[in-house]
Amino acid sequence: MRGAKPKSTTRARSLRQSDNDAEARLWSELRGRRLNGFKFVRQFPIGPYFADFACRETRLVIEVDGSQHADNRYDRERDRFMNADGWSIVRFWNVDVLIDLAPVLETIVAILDGRLNEPVEAYDLRFSPAMRGADCPSP
Repeated sequence: MRGAKPKSTTRARSLRQSDNDAEARLWSELRGRRLNGFKFVRQFPIGPYFADFACRETRLVIEVDGSQHADNRYDRERDRFMNADGWSIVRFWNVDVLIDLAPVLETIVAILDGRLNEPVEAYDLRFSPAMRGADCPSP
């Protein structure tokens, strides 16, 4: 077992207490291996950042964002860091999770199953697969 990091643990607990409605709704579908048997955790620390949801087995991060995240430079830097560390990131809008959850879950399953593995940059979805091989930055 990894050593405890009290500062990260405290921050993660705080973030879990402040879930928004969309995060709570998605968590109800992800928790307890409810989505095709994959285990997800909430507010998972990756370097200096926290992922809304993470599947450690497949190294997938799921972010549920509000409009303040549109074209957000901080999010792009964060995604690059996580990608370079071997994590794939998918971002959904809060409204899509709240109003049309089925396609969100279908997209997540497609990623988990390896059927979606190319980058996607659309208004309502951004998926950036983990950097592999030649894509990885030099140390």
